[in-house]
Amino acid sequence: MKILLVADEESPYLWDYYQPGRLEGIDLILSCGDLKQEYLEFLVTMTNRPLYYVCGNHDKGYENFPPEGCVCLDDQLISFKGLRILGLGGCMRYNPGPYQYTEKEMAGRIRRMRGKLKRMGVDIVIAHAPPKGYGDAPDNAHKGFESFVGLMDEFHPRYLIHGHVHQSYGHGHPRTYQCGETTVMNAVGWHILELDVPQPPEAKGIRRILEKLKKQN
Repeated sequence: MKILLVADEESPYLWDYYQPGRLEGIDLILSCGDLKQEYLEFLVTMTNRPLYYVCGNHDKGYENFPPEGCVCLDDQLISFKGLRILGLGGCMRYNPGPYQYTEKEMAGRIRRMRGKLKRMGVDIVIAHAPPKGYGDAPDNAHKGFESFVGLMDEFHPRYLIHGHVHQSYGHGHPRTYQCGETTVMNAVGWHILELDVPQPPEAKGIRRILEKLKKQN
């Protein structure tokens, strides 16, 4: 599966100077927040593929004018063609603005999802903020969440993808970190993620039956 990851900075390459075919082969778009509604709508239109997003701390406009044709994944766990995706937008609280949470509040959001996480499991977490100690920054606005580390320790997603901490801030962070079995990835700007999606057992069983019938005929 080929996934377009976007966050925080609208890319002229994908918008102002877009050329037809540039996003050919994309199966899914995941947005980690702080992007203009028009940008997300443009990407959906050009690819004709689903776009799931979480909100960033600068996405107040989404409250009255959410991006059309896109689906908010905040506090949702969904399955897309066998890929299990959890959304946890927002950043550490640093002022009275929207989409900001204390550590306790974020832990509560995760706790309310635990039952579904235990039943379904999770492959990808999309967030706006990073986990604590994995690509975050020391200032109050860009500190990571400790509860994200606990989430990775307990449920072992393949990826936790975030935005919020721009490479241009000069922190010298790499794009990816490894936390146990989870790859933590900063999606600021845009990035292409390609990964294999295992087929569920029932799908494999149906395929074997069809192959057997085909041989018999």
